[in-house]
Amino acid sequence: MLTAVGAQVRKQDQALAYYTEKLRFEVRQDVPMGVDQRWLEAAPASALTRILLYKATPDQPRADSYEAAQTRIGPSTGMALEVDDIVATFTALHEHGVTVVEEPAEQTYGW
Repeated sequence: MLTAVGAQVRKQDQALAYYTEKLRFEVRQDVPMGVDQRWLEAAPASALTRILLYKATPDQPRADSYEAAQTRIGPSTGMALEVDDIVATFTALHEHGVTVVEEPAEQTYGW
C-alpha cells in the first residue's frame, strides 16, 4: 500500500495553509524534525495516502543535493487526485481561491 508521497515546499506553514484552507485537506501528522523543519503530512478526509509537505534543508535535502531539492519546488508533482464529481470539485476549489490553469473538459477517455 502506498502510504505517502512527497512534495518539496519552501515554507511548510504556507504549504499547510494552502492544503488545509484551499484544498480542504486535513493534517495527519505534524512532528518536529529539528531546527526549522517538521514531518508534515496532509490528506483529503477519506484518503489513505498522505502528502508529505517536505522542506529541504542543507543537512536533509531529500535529493542529491540541497540545490537539486530547491529546483523541485513549484513544478508539477505528478500526483493525481480522484474525485466523485469533477465539476462540483472544480467549482468548490475555484470558490476557495485555488488558481486553476485549465478548466475541466470531458476527454475521449472520460473526465
